Amino acid sequence: MKSLEHAAVGGVVGVAAAILLRPPVSLPVLVVTAVVLSVFVDLDHFVLARAERGDWATLELAVTNPRVGLFEQERLFEEFDDEFDLKRLFTHHLLGGVAVAGVALAGSVSLAAFVAVVLYAHVVCDYLRDLGLA
Repeated sequence: MKSLEHAAVGGVVGVAAAILLRPPVSLPVLVVTAVVLSVFVDLDHFVLARAERGDWATLELAVTNPRVGLFEQERLFEEFDDEFDLKRLFTHHLLGGVAVAGVALAGSVSLAAFVAVVLYAHVVCDYLRDLGLA
């Protein structure tokens, strides 16, 4: 999914998760956190592209051409095969597990659950898009 779509889903899921889980943080902060998590977890794509290509050309394209970086994001990773998509989803799972464990170890199980729900929604949206269902 595109960043703006992830941001929208993250905002909606963030509101629902905040109301249901009641972490010890204000609702506006939780919603902003959900949107940021939903968008910025995708930065792993650029690290993977760097590993595949051997350079930062994909990140450079996104940064130097805002139209591509914001609205035509499918162009950024079109050169990569289906294995890249599997790696992308795998790194999302790894990052999500580390983030949730880190927040839980820091002492807030409800906030860790909030992070888990938000990142779970992100990964489900990615799967739905990859399957052609969203």
